[in-house]
Amino acid sequence: MSYLNRSVQKETSVVDVKKSSFTRSPLASVILSIVVFGANGVYAADATDVKAGSKVEVKQSENSSANDKGDSKDSKKADKDKPVVLSTITVRSRNRVEKLQDVPLAVSVVSGQELARLDATDISAVTQRLANISWNLGNQRTSSLSIRGIGKQGQTEAQDPPVGLIVDGVNYAYNALASSFDFTDIDTIEVARGPQGTLLGKNSSIGVITVTTKRPSFKPDASYSVGFGEHGTVEGRVAGGGAVIDDLLAWRGNLSVTKGQGDIVNSYNVDQTYTNKDRVSGRVQFLLTPNDDFSARLEADSQPRGSETTNSRTINTQIPATYADGVANNLATASVTRLSRRWFTQDANYSYAGNFLNGGADGKSVDNDTQRGLVTGSNGATLDLNWNIGTYKLTSITAYKDYHFNAVNDEGTPFDVHRNSGGFFNDYKQTTEELRLSSAVGGFVDYQTGLFFIDASNNSTYQKVWGNDAGAWYASAAQYTTLDADGNGRYLLQNSLAGLDMAWNSPAGLQLIHNRSEAVFGQANWHFTDKLTLTTGLRITHEDRENTASTFIRGNGNAPELNPVAVNNVQLGGFDSNSSTGVLTANNSAAQLALADATALKYFNVPSYANLTAAQKKQIAAAKAIRQGQIGVIFPQTELEPFKANQPSYVFSPTYKFNENVTGYTALQHGEKAGVSQAVNGASRLVDAEKTDSVELGIKTSLLHNTLVFNAALYRMDISNYQQTSSVVDDYTTAVKNDKTIYYTNATANIPKVRSQGLEIDSIYSGIEHLTVRFAGAYTDAYYVSFPNSPQPVENGDLAATQPYRDLSGQQLPGAAKITYNIGTDYHTPIWGNNEFHTDLNILYTGKFNSDNTLSSYGWIPAAYKVDFGVGIGNAKKTFDVNLVIKNLLNDDTPQSSTWNTYSPANTRWVGIVFSGRI
Repeated sequence: MSYLNRSVQKETSVVDVKKSSFTRSPLASVILSIVVFGANGVYAADATDVKAGSKVEVKQSENSSANDKGDSKDSKKADKDKPVVLSTITVRSRNRVEKLQDVPLAVSVVSGQELARLDATDISAVTQRLANISWNLGNQRTSSLSIRGIGKQGQTEAQDPPVGLIVDGVNYAYNALASSFDFTDIDTIEVARGPQGTLLGKNSSIGVITVTTKRPSFKPDASYSVGFGEHGTVEGRVAGGGAVIDDLLAWRGNLSVTKGQGDIVNSYNVDQTYTNKDRVSGRVQFLLTPNDDFSARLEADSQPRGSETTNSRTINTQIPATYADGVANNLATASVTRLSRRWFTQDANYSYAGNFLNGGADGKSVDNDTQRGLVTGSNGATLDLNWNIGTYKLTSITAYKDYHFNAVNDEGTPFDVHRNSGGFFNDYKQTTEELRLSSAVGGFVDYQTGLFFIDASNNSTYQKVWGNDAGAWYASAAQYTTLDADGNGRYLLQNSLAGLDMAWNSPAGLQLIHNRSEAVFGQANWHFTDKLTLTTGLRITHEDRENTASTFIRGNGNAPELNPVAVNNVQLGGFDSNSSTGVLTANNSAAQLALADATALKYFNVPSYANLTAAQKKQIAAAKAIRQGQIGVIFPQTELEPFKANQPSYVFSPTYKFNENVTGYTALQHGEKAGVSQAVNGASRLVDAEKTDSVELGIKTSLLHNTLVFNAALYRMDISNYQQTSSVVDDYTTAVKNDKTIYYTNATANIPKVRSQGLEIDSIYSGIEHLTVRFAGAYTDAYYVSFPNSPQPVENGDLAATQPYRDLSGQQLPGAAKITYNIGTDYHTPIWGNNEFHTDLNILYTGKFNSDNTLSSYGWIPAAYKVDFGVGIGNAKKTFDVNLVIKNLLNDDTPQSSTWNTYSPANTRWVGIVFSGRI
């Protein structure tokens, strides 16, 4: 929450209180927090015991960005006596410090102090304080951000994230960088809605989040925070800095460590919990200011590799007995049948009903033998140079960022079915350069123009490894009966998949992705009168996206002799036999016949394949069929069709100031998202660019003697060629089967048209002494205008062969709740002399939405509230503060996502205590 009416010197502002020349209500106090139209965030300057009849004045501090003119000397040049009213609270979304109410964009801002007060450090917690932006559940790689209901979609490694992220001027072009680490030592976090790019380094077709950390200052500063909470949670954070050489070199550093267990236990290994916290991050910055016209900031950050068990935080439920049309569902008994097989019932302590379903006996445990934590890590460096050249400012931002991800997953049982049931191994690297020239503000026109370059590579492997029990798990009923008949067959059953290690097809086992972008951009503000300003901007981006893909066997495991002869013309070294009877064909070479004889000797101790009985040959055929069914599609290293295009972005936005308290604007925006170079079962299938057109009509007001801010906007976003998983023709399977049937599979493709439209309202009231109340709400109508080929949901599985897709035109987008709102309260008051009591409350309401990308009827999540609460006391000098924090105060148990046989449970209530202060 914002923190008003108290004696504070913020890191980002110093507040002086002087007697006002005007009189107002005894209950009124001046607002020092702002809410941007279309947002739920509040950024507040702090005040000192604001009394009736007083006025607040704010000055820029030493922790302001080195990117702004005059930052090189910080407060040495600040005018301490310059009064600033509400309208001069500033944002940086357009790369310069501007009055919030003058920015013709849907921009929301939340301060680092507000986030810290309720221990909100991860991206999920951040979005809970910003209206009409949401975090979509996934792991560190697959989760995503949505703005205005747009953005929940299956991610591929070659695809741009739906919502852009900029941290300290550096654009992150990989989705996983938003959700893997904590945000600490934050100055502000801003969200700009709608297409961006005419001012930003990298373009974004939906919106962008800008994170600004606290900057080096010549004024000494140090702070600490230590927290303890449930599930063995320990948090430690320290930040500080100051002058190394007065007026020449300053520094700032921060270190954050979070360790803790999760609320769901793995019964197979009780030391493994879901979702644990294992996060360490550090950042150091140096600011060099040799003169008033030049500054250089060097930043290095590191997040050492840590392991968090995110995947498999899933509770299994009974599969429905029928499909949606009433047809009996054979899958309903599949898991029961598997676990009822003699192979698995040898473990008398495990059962389908007692352990596999419903979180086990306690309702909150899983049983996974090979699940490992997801390992993530990242390092980065930034060089930020600024020159004042006459009335112009030239900025250069050069940066490097990398990211490592490794997942080892389990199928959900304690049996050795998978040693990795499908996990990604990623190494991502990006290098960026931005050059920007800014004119002075004032006169008829002011402008910014620049160049942007990014080179990103991502080596991504989808790995799958089968275990000793995999054959018994994946065998059909007939195959299992054939092989479980005797010891020889069981040996084949075990070896059919044991140790098989593949770079598997999803959408390719190995992808070598290389994306390059170059752009020129510019934006100008045309001041026709004191009241009327027209903002225009244009960007042209050249995209060059390449991908080389392959799927292959990395290790044959126990039984290379059971490989097929070839898949997709890739030779795998097996011998050729009838798939049902096991009888050898006439197509075998001498080497293949020798391999067949060796197979007979290995499994049946006979010297020749010809000596096998008909039943034994059928057993070999069954084992080979199990293996071939799991190998799937294999294809050699293939250069896929690249995406190359010149993509425009533009903005046209008139703003009219009706008076000092009321401003209206209209914004017309266009943005494009690059296409995707990808493989589908070995065949190149290019995804076209996604294009967004947005129109916005907004009003920003300050009312009741600046004690009430009320901002509202109407918007419509139309997106053509929306990138999302769709049902597409499977060229490979169609060609292999060659039975005059067209086969389909699911892959990222272009949805013809999507629309999001609605109303956003933000208000804040601080007319009651010591209390600030904030409300932000949105009505969002996000739906498919045209989506004729959506994959069938699981409850329509019986139709997949004859009706592989369905029409979702007119249906609400997944993850898009129609009604959302956020209420925040902040109360603080002096007590016991120079001490202060404070309490904070954040209430998030999310309406009903569908969590499934295919809009399954089982994917609906009911409307729910999430409440976070904090209460504490500290001294006036801020050297010590103790704060009790309760997350999910009401212990809401609404699932985060759901399908017809699983759900992801809510995070249970968490209670902690945080000690903090300045040193």
